[in-house]
Amino acid sequence: MAPPASAAPRGVRSVLFVCTGNICRSPAAELLLRSGLGADAGIAVSSAGLDASSGAAVDPAMSRILEAHGVDPQGFRARQLQSVHAAEADLVLTMTAEQRAAVVTTAPMAVRRTFTLLEFAELAAMTGQEAVGATPAERLAALVGAAPRARARRAPLRGSDDVEDPYRRSDEVFARVFAIVEEAVRGLTGVLGTTAPVTGRPGPVAVSGELPGQRVTESSGRWSTRQARRQVAAHGGGTSWVV
Repeated sequence: MAPPASAAPRGVRSVLFVCTGNICRSPAAELLLRSGLGADAGIAVSSAGLDASSGAAVDPAMSRILEAHGVDPQGFRARQLQSVHAAEADLVLTMTAEQRAAVVTTAPMAVRRTFTLLEFAELAAMTGQEAVGATPAERLAALVGAAPRARARRAPLRGSDDVEDPYRRSDEVFARVFAIVEEAVRGLTGVLGTTAPVTGRPGPVAVSGELPGQRVTESSGRWSTRQARRQVAAHGGGTSWVV
């Protein structure tokens, strides 16, 4: 059973994931990171929603994917983001740039430690050598300090840092979103030097219905965060799919 989210004890670093309803993307990220960090990392992980379905469990489609990858979503309950959550977190990771702006508006003091998930995953890869510390918590603190300075060194974006909302979409969309979130979390735990697997099944997530320019196989390895930001036109509705 997933432990309830709570404030981090003194001396413990904390990561807060934010999305809209807190039932799809951010709980997946929370549960994956907690699984990847293990129990002794000294990092508390939680999530919240800007318009949360407060008290709701993880969306059934995302829950099935998590369970299939050895991550238990039982016991999770969505909660509404409060300014104190962002103000007290050492790192806030949102699923879209618009959500980042909303968090910073709610908690202006968190501006230098609030990023989109995909942005921070790339910044962590860029600045990993600066993440010096004896523990994952110390390395996380170093990453959070280095990331704002590294923003100027990022290559120009082709696409977006956003992770699309799969809510009320097909199972295929849920699978793609999960793969993107897992890849970003896996990269982060790698930089932090934790040894626990992010999921019970290491390696890439196999997704059916691949789109042009996208291939995920055992031989080709995982998506990069740059690949994850590439967007292709959806099959109607004028929306974009992040793949």
